[in-house]
Amino acid sequence: MLTSRPTLARRVLAALDASPSRIPVLLGGCGSGRTTLLQQLRDRIGSTSAQYIDVERSATTPERFLRAVVSQSPFPPADAPSAGARAAFDATTALFNRARGVGSEPATYLLDEFLELRTFESFPGLRRVQHDFVDGLATSPNRFVLTSRYSARALRLLRERPARFEVIHMPAFGLDETIDALGPLESVGARDVEYLARTVLALADGRPSYIAALCDELAATREHGGPGGADAVSALAALMSSGARLTKCCEFSYELRLHRARGYGALKAILDILAEDEGLTLTEISQRLQRTPGSTKDYLSWLEDVDLVTARQKRYSFSDPLVRVWVRLHCHPAAPTEDDVAREIHRYAIPRLPQPAEPPVPAAEPAYAMVSAGVPSGIIEID
Repeated sequence: MLTSRPTLARRVLAALDASPSRIPVLLGGCGSGRTTLLQQLRDRIGSTSAQYIDVERSATTPERFLRAVVSQSPFPPADAPSAGARAAFDATTALFNRARGVGSEPATYLLDEFLELRTFESFPGLRRVQHDFVDGLATSPNRFVLTSRYSARALRLLRERPARFEVIHMPAFGLDETIDALGPLESVGARDVEYLARTVLALADGRPSYIAALCDELAATREHGGPGGADAVSALAALMSSGARLTKCCEFSYELRLHRARGYGALKAILDILAEDEGLTLTEISQRLQRTPGSTKDYLSWLEDVDLVTARQKRYSFSDPLVRVWVRLHCHPAAPTEDDVAREIHRYAIPRLPQPAEPPVPAAEPAYAMVSAGVPSGIIEID
């Protein structure tokens, strides 16, 4: 369970309460806490004034999506649309614009994974559905919070859009939040707790869901009287074994993003190459892939589009370092042995372990909160 993040919630509520209200757009990778925050906002605003909608789960056809939204809406129902995909989409946009809460107050819609509306682009008349949707929200009197795990795509879509859209990158956990996530450690001194928290923070790359998994594994070890109740490296090795919790998390992120991109097979080959050696240039990757630089550049751009890789100074690396560890371990004909897992986790962890004598330092911004695209004009962007 991810802990509440009151500072971030207050920032989003301040944007909603501004006059005119702004539209926060929360961007972050899998497990960054976007859905948890939206559900906390719904509870805080009130179920009669706010509706949470998981677009990824409910976007099938425009007609069925409209029906699904209306069936669970706390607001008065809209008129039934005329037949057709375009008519249903327009009716949904009209519903979002015209709905009112208690006492004719503006309605609040919390739209999780709003970019999944692109599902409708295969229907007649809806080739620009995402652009039409955000343009409609920009002039709506109602309040909205949007989220997406695809930072590059969201920033590109919102480029040149009105300043009402306020991009907020989901922040990494800090040291205090990690200490809270560890829970009570009666048998461990305060200095050792801080060192353990810094170790967990570094191994998890600041990502909330990874930190939660490590803390749960450490707690389970302590509960069963195991000797590794404060050994974060061993906990990570256990979590990255076949079928374990972080293995499943990394597999989900890897497969989901690849299926949202183009060129599935070639993209997997590039990720294999970067799993072997990171920080390669376009030329080095194309030579190992045995493809032309032009086609390789296209493949890399498709991987960047779904935030699987990032480029810094023309050198490419995984956006999520633990997904890279997962590829090294699990993208082979046979499952890894215990020795394989121990070796890879040791290789990953050693450069990241904090020095015991060092004072606490702020957590570095994780890879998923950094995007290669520039700040879109007309958008307030908060890191």
